[in-house]
Order: sequence, then C-alpha cells, then structure tokens
Amino acid sequence: MGLNCGIVGLPNVGKSTIFSAITSAPAEVANYPFCTIEPNVGIVAMSDPRMKAIGDIIGPEKMVYTTVEFVDIAGLVKGASKGEGLGNQFLGHIRAVNGIVHVVRCFEDGDIIHVHGKVNPKDDIETINLELALADLEVVEKKLQNIPKLLKSQNKDILTSAKIQLPLLEKLKVELESGIAARNSSLSEEDKLAVDDLNLITMKKVIYLCNVDEAGLEKDNDHVNAVKDYAKNENSEVMLLCGKLESEIAALETLEEKKEFLEAAGITESGLDKLTRAAYHMLGLKTYFTAGVKEVRAWTFHDGFKAPQCAGVIHTDFERGFIKAEVFHFDDLIKFGSESKVKEAGKFRVEGKEYVVKDGDIMHFRFNV
Repeated sequence: MGLNCGIVGLPNVGKSTIFSAITSAPAEVANYPFCTIEPNVGIVAMSDPRMKAIGDIIGPEKMVYTTVEFVDIAGLVKGASKGEGLGNQFLGHIRAVNGIVHVVRCFEDGDIIHVHGKVNPKDDIETINLELALADLEVVEKKLQNIPKLLKSQNKDILTSAKIQLPLLEKLKVELESGIAARNSSLSEEDKLAVDDLNLITMKKVIYLCNVDEAGLEKDNDHVNAVKDYAKNENSEVMLLCGKLESEIAALETLEEKKEFLEAAGITESGLDKLTRAAYHMLGLKTYFTAGVKEVRAWTFHDGFKAPQCAGVIHTDFERGFIKAEVFHFDDLIKFGSESKVKEAGKFRVEGKEYVVKDGDIMHFRFNV
C-alpha cells in the first residue's frame, strides 16, 4: 500500500532543502523562484522502534520497514490556478498525492529572498490555500456543467449519482469561491465520499510544517504562533522543523554519527522521524507485522481494515483465498519474550474474516487459491 505526501509552499520557504534532508535525495536548491519544475520523489523508511524490538527477539535474516514517499512540488505563487509560474502543471502534481505537507517559512534571514518581500506566515498560507481552492473550483464548475446531461442518463447508477452530487457541488462552489478548503466545508463525511471522484486538492489532509531556525526549535516565535492559530481553525496538525539543521544531520554518513549529533543538539529524534510518523497518522494508517527467521516486515493498512483486507496488502491472492489469521500482539511478544511463551500464556489467537486488525498485530495468514 503506497503512501505519498506532496511537499508544497511558496518559493524559497525551504521545501527543497527539507526534502533533500529528510530523504537524503538530491533536489535542486536555489535562491530564486521556480528552480524546481519537475517534482523530485524520495522514498524513506518510517522509523518504528517496534521493528528493532521484534528483530532482537526473532533474529531474522532481513528487516523490511514500511515506507513513505515524499514528492517535492515546485513553489506555488499567486495566480497558480490560472497558470502563473507554471501553476497548472504544479497543481496537477498535487492532485496525485495522498496528503499534503505545507511548508511555511517561520524564520527571518535577509540573505534569502521572500517572494512577497517579507515573512508573513498567515498571508503565505492563505496565498497557497486560495490558489488550491480556485483550482478545485474550476473542477467543480466543470462537473456542474456536465450534471444536466447526466440527469438525462438512462443508466440508473449515473442518474442517482448525479442527483446526489448536484446540491453538494452547488454548496462546494459557494464555499470554494470564498476560499474555504473542501476539507473544511459544511459537507458531512458521507457527502465528501459522494464527491470523492473529483479528487479535490483541498479535500486532502494537510500538515503545516514550520521551517524555523535553531532557536525556533526551543521556543515558539510569533511566526510559529500565527501558523498554529491558523491550523487550529481547520483542525490541522502543526510541526516544527529546522531545514538547516536537518541538512547537517543528513550530511552525516553513519547512524551513530547522527545519533551523537542529535544528542549534542539536545534533540530526541530527527525531523524525518517526526514527519514520516505524522504523515502516516494523518492519513489514518496503521502497521501490522509479519515475523519469521527469514524476514520481519512492517505492512501498512488503513484503520478499520479487517483481516482479509490486510492479507490483501501482501497479495490479492491472500485476500481472495483467505481462510484465517494467526494473530498475537507486539505488546505480548515483548511481555513474554517469545512466540512460544505467548502461546503458553493464551495470547495467541486464530481470527476469522470479521476480525478488525489492530496496530501492532503480528500476523500469519492462511489462505487457499
């Protein structure tokens, strides 16, 4: 199951610097707008201390972590929804991702040009969000233009869908015209599912990532507080990260060197670890494990998945031919120290098709095709 997040923001807010640091993948960085046109893509393993704990007990030949894909999308500017600054191309890249990491400049530096001439996080956020809302408005208006034809369809499913969508699209049109993101609209969760086929950018969940200087990691500044106030109104998450510091960490060659650097800087974990975990949780994703002497592997699944669906994450044949799942939990493995002792304690279970998989389950599937 793939997970990808688009990194967006105005030019020169530190997007490409942060992308390079957290993914250790090269991205063109320059002190002028539009230096990045094609999106850079980096795939990073999500840090999960449970993997090491399982590995220490089982001693596998291989460890395979779950991953998050980050897509560095070129800086957007005012007028992007109308094609300004190659905006249409950039907006197309954003439609393709699962979630959005919105980088906001929250540091002062006279040597780094701000596209608006001054650092103002609230204005910066609103500039991006308005362009995304206008891009979605265009999609909604095109769909509305097509609705009359759909209402004449002889296909019952198409007709029913059009009748359901019409009032929802009219409501979305009004709210998007006011700059309200679709995720913050007055639509219910059921209504949002009814228009899911539009793939609206502003329906995607967002993390606001404050790019601060080193002092900003220790104490909130006015810029960070402005972002927090904005995000609170739309119930979005806010994270702090120092792009410059993350670049220095990424430049170190070994995990031991990185650990020593973090300790010296008084940081408990890197921005990479925090961001990948936050992106994972933002999208309602969980992890289950398969564990044996050949391999310990983490698998990503959506919260609420039942056992057959989780089996299908490995291979569609597993879901199609699902018989049952042998299950025990990570916490019990740690508590009792081995799979055999988990069984002795009565914590090893056999579950059927209706079992809702829990984060941290260790599973073995039985299937027949």
